Amino acid sequence: MADITRRFGFRHLRAAPTAHVRHLRRGQLAHEGTGLTFWFRPLTSAISEIPADDRELAMLFHASTADFQDLTVQATVTYRISDPTTAATRLDFGIDPDTGVWRGEPLDQLGTLLTETAQQHALELIARTPLATALVDGVTAVRARVSEGLAAEPRLAEIGVAVIAVRVTSVRPEAEMERALRTPARELVQQEADRATYERRALAVERERAIAENELANRIELARREEQLVDQQGANARHEAEQNAAADAVRAEAEAARRTRLATAEADAARLLAAAKAEADRALGEAKAATEAAWLEAHRTAGPEVLQALALIRLAEHLPRIDSITLTPDVLTGLLGRLGAAPAAGEQR
Repeated sequence: MADITRRFGFRHLRAAPTAHVRHLRRGQLAHEGTGLTFWFRPLTSAISEIPADDRELAMLFHASTADFQDLTVQATVTYRISDPTTAATRLDFGIDPDTGVWRGEPLDQLGTLLTETAQQHALELIARTPLATALVDGVTAVRARVSEGLAAEPRLAEIGVAVIAVRVTSVRPEAEMERALRTPARELVQQEADRATYERRALAVERERAIAENELANRIELARREEQLVDQQGANARHEAEQNAAADAVRAEAEAARRTRLATAEADAARLLAAAKAEADRALGEAKAATEAAWLEAHRTAGPEVLQALALIRLAEHLPRIDSITLTPDVLTGLLGRLGAAPAAGEQR
């Protein structure tokens, strides 16, 4: 939309760089081009603003296939007004000199023309195509047919419109038909999923069987090794018992030999001790006999007084221990009397 300002009864127009402006003053061309700026008088001027940029037109329409199935086609057409002068003479692009707004709706007219033309070519193609083929190749076929039809449309060339590109985004059946068409594919996918599940379960069962067999083999091998261990332990125990018995026998023989040697040594020592004792006893007896003989000889040759004294001495040796003696005058007097009488008698002898 052009930018228009007011100054003292005049108008100043400033167009956008993508807008082609055509200014007629009293029926004569005064200004024409893109991105123009100029002053004009509204009472004597007629101004048209034609967009020179690329425009996108989205369209959505229904079509019927050869087997009477409804399809929804969604497409986008990119177009441009290639000849603004021609378009200004064929369509009303005139703007209000005070506001710069189009007086009519030229883009809507152009959009209706493009939509109906594209729809006509698409319907003709789809009407001769079965549903299955339309769903498989419909996007490419419809895009090619619409592009060819719009490029060959004479009315678009007459109004200066060029179609740049056509894009078909989808060709879809009704919702119920789409669900019905999806069912076989879903079933196939489900079958593949079930097959994969069964294969996975079978593989899991096979792996579990292999694991169980491996565990059983391990248990068998463990039992075999335990049996070997028990046999080896028994052999070791027997060997140990034999070694212990042999060691005990050696120890017993050594102990018997030691005891034999000890007994022999003790017997020899006892014999030597007995011989020595006998010799000592014999020598002692001989000494005692000699002593007794000497003692008897001494007593035989001794006098009565000596014998009496010896008897008293021997008697005193065998008397019990006397800690103290109490002598009374009577005893002392009698003892002294006897002692005195004894020397006197000796003297007489």
